Amino acid sequence: MSKPSGKHDRPTVLREPVWATAAVYVVAVLLGAAAGWLLGLLAEWLVSLPYAPMKGPARLVAMIPGWVLPLLGALAGLVVGLIAQYEQLVIRLHADRLVLTRKGHEERLAREDIALICRDGGKLVVLSTEGGELARVKSGLDFGRVAETVTEHGYRWADADPYEHEFRLWVPDLPGLSQGANALLKARQSALDDDNEDDARLLREELSGLGVVVKEQKHRQYVRTLSQVPLKKDEDPGR
Repeated sequence: MSKPSGKHDRPTVLREPVWATAAVYVVAVLLGAAAGWLLGLLAEWLVSLPYAPMKGPARLVAMIPGWVLPLLGALAGLVVGLIAQYEQLVIRLHADRLVLTRKGHEERLAREDIALICRDGGKLVVLSTEGGELARVKSGLDFGRVAETVTEHGYRWADADPYEHEFRLWVPDLPGLSQGANALLKARQSALDDDNEDDARLLREELSGLGVVVKEQKHRQYVRTLSQVPLKKDEDPGR
């Protein structure tokens, strides 16, 4: 497949469909408005009872004009929609690079470093020519559409991680890993337990520098090392 020159390199962009994003906003706003309206009704009901828990706060809520609570709920729903859109993955395919953007974090991956792009559950994984992972990012995109588009752009695609069976469940002081790698994994486990995605990502990059690939499922870490034979660009990923 021919590649356009850098000067005229207009990327192909993969993102959530506009209608899907709009639907998230509409549903979130409607649910928020409904929750605000129901909160007003509940407060009025509690105030009317002779004895009821949380009657003091209910009186305060009941004093708010009836239209305010649905409006506040709708605004809260709008915020939820903004957060959902912020967390969506956007893929840009250039002639010489792949750019992944999610939660304001951008990863630029050179084409020459990419051996394979694949799916692992709900995540998009980009494998390097050395057998490591250049990126592992949560994706709500249609993987069928992703597969078709990346292969059209000359990248190799697989429906599963060819190294999937090489991963081991990590436990403290796991044999086969250096003391430094185990220390980083311990710190990363704490970051996962605290839902600190930024620290978990940075620690993942540190581990990559030590030749350790890590992924997580339900806050449990799984690791593999780069001792396996690297995946070549022309190698069948199903082997």
